[in-house]
Amino acid sequence: MTSLAQPNVAVSSAGRQRPTLDVTIPVYNEERDLAQTVRLLHAHLSRYFPYQYVITIADNASTDSTPRLAAQLATELDNVRHVRLEQKGRGRALRTVWLASDADVLAYMDVDLSTDLSAVLPLVAPLISGHSDIAIGSRLSRHSRVVRGAKRELISRCYNLILRSTLLTRFSDAQCGFKAIRADVGRQLLPLVEDTSWFFDTELLVLAEHAGLRIHEVPVDWIDDPDSRVDIVSTAIADLKGVLRVGRALATGRLPLAAISAQLGRHPLRPTDADVNPRLFRQLVRFACIGVLSTLAYLVLFTVARGSMGAQMANLFALLVTAIANTAANRRLTFGISGRAKAATQQAQGLVVFVLGLILTSGSLAVLHATSDHPHPLLELFTLVGANLAATVLRFVLLRRWVFRRAG
Repeated sequence: MTSLAQPNVAVSSAGRQRPTLDVTIPVYNEERDLAQTVRLLHAHLSRYFPYQYVITIADNASTDSTPRLAAQLATELDNVRHVRLEQKGRGRALRTVWLASDADVLAYMDVDLSTDLSAVLPLVAPLISGHSDIAIGSRLSRHSRVVRGAKRELISRCYNLILRSTLLTRFSDAQCGFKAIRADVGRQLLPLVEDTSWFFDTELLVLAEHAGLRIHEVPVDWIDDPDSRVDIVSTAIADLKGVLRVGRALATGRLPLAAISAQLGRHPLRPTDADVNPRLFRQLVRFACIGVLSTLAYLVLFTVARGSMGAQMANLFALLVTAIANTAANRRLTFGISGRAKAATQQAQGLVVFVLGLILTSGSLAVLHATSDHPHPLLELFTLVGANLAATVLRFVLLRRWVFRRAG
């Protein structure tokens, strides 16, 4: 049992057996829930977790009685310790504690205990065995059982769709406050993660996946905390900025992910000739580039028109203009069709695809307005980005298999 005032001091205790698992609970002004959460987690791990463990309370510059309660719990309970940071930021707290920990596996969970604790062992077992590198709880797995409002469900799905469409991720849930990482992997990846707040999780997962590391997903039972103090709008803006920053870093090759992959020993399977379709790959790359530019143009047009037309009409206008330009660009650049032959027919077919996209985007707006009487314009924008990216995936399939079938 240890209480630490300096975050740059190693969090292990002399003479204590090295823990297999370090569970960090980042907190800021959580005097109401902290004691109950730590006691419940301590009791669960003591009874059901078959390895040595430690619970670390990471205090993010709390101004209430949280520091006093954390120190008291660290004194009272075995295997509980306390770290005090003088700056806020969940990502900052996790990086500080994890880089100083001597445990083999590093995990964290939110103080509200939204995730059922029975998922702790399934989360970390593949990391302890060495089978996987990172593990995440997923609320979006079909086997998960989740209780939360429609607005948060919609935002979460849109956000993860944005990640899949822009950063080419494959994991299902970037935001669930229930994750773990092998310590040796953490020592390589954590110094590369720039975000110190809520985007920390996403950035870590994206870098891990692009380094070829194995991400294990666990379906969870999750009950959303109705008293959450997260500012959805400001967090959404910060997340979108993070997506742009990480995407730029990946595109420019600024991150040494190949070296990390080689050092940690995760190598891709050797493809066979049957697995490679260079033409399809080139089409996907060109379509993606055009799609990114179309999405940016769409956002600009929607934002400009939103004030004078209203959300639905602005969406119609922005989507119509970008759909016509998108079809023309893909016709020439993605599928290599020049000349005027069948151009009108293909534009007409492209407009049919546009209608399907309109149904997706307008439907997402309708759901948002059904769950909130006066949603913030930035929340509307965030929702439309996700729906527009879903429409983009549908658009590629239909353009390749229907509109430009002979050329695809």
